[in-house]
Amino acid sequence: MGWVILALLGVTTAALFVVLRVPRLLWPLVGATLMLGAAGYAWQGAPGLPGHPVSAEAVKLPVEPVYKEMRDTLFGRFNGESLYFGISDRMLGDGDTKAAAAVMTGGVRYAPQNAALWSELGNVLALHDHNTVSPASLFAFQQAMRLAPTHPGPPFFLGWAYIRSGQLAEAQPYWVRALALTPKDASYRSAIADRLAALNGFLAAGAPPPR
Repeated sequence: MGWVILALLGVTTAALFVVLRVPRLLWPLVGATLMLGAAGYAWQGAPGLPGHPVSAEAVKLPVEPVYKEMRDTLFGRFNGESLYFGISDRMLGDGDTKAAAAVMTGGVRYAPQNAALWSELGNVLALHDHNTVSPASLFAFQQAMRLAPTHPGPPFFLGWAYIRSGQLAEAQPYWVRALALTPKDASYRSAIADRLAALNGFLAAGAPPPR
């Protein structure tokens, strides 16, 4: 199963890099890392050993630069929400998703009509729930869409959360909606359109969803 998981990891990485438009300059680095991991598993892997619980350190989750760039583009960079975003990003970077969720929860309590804060709360809750669009995460995104029904940000980032969880089919209608809500002359329209085209390509090819 270790080799199967490694192969799925490779497919997942390739899919996410294309759909999320990670710069190609980073691809060789990730490929080399995967090959190094495969070599290490082949050399020292012992899948027959019985499992046992271990205590793990907090997994650091620095905000993806591409995600942050899109968030700043769609919601603005110098506004009231940016303070909450910055503190939450710092907590995620330290691996404390609970604290990040608490920060964003405080944000929506302070400004309950702010769709950007609700949208980012949905994103943070998905990260906190192990990259799963949980009922709490989905509720936050839906609240953002209710508050700003004509803004492309909330459906776009809900789609992003679904892609991160490996649910490509679930993401597709939200990215379609985001593109439909994006003004024709918006600077970020091509970024959304290109990502949707890449996603549609993976779905049409029957590519397995990332796990």
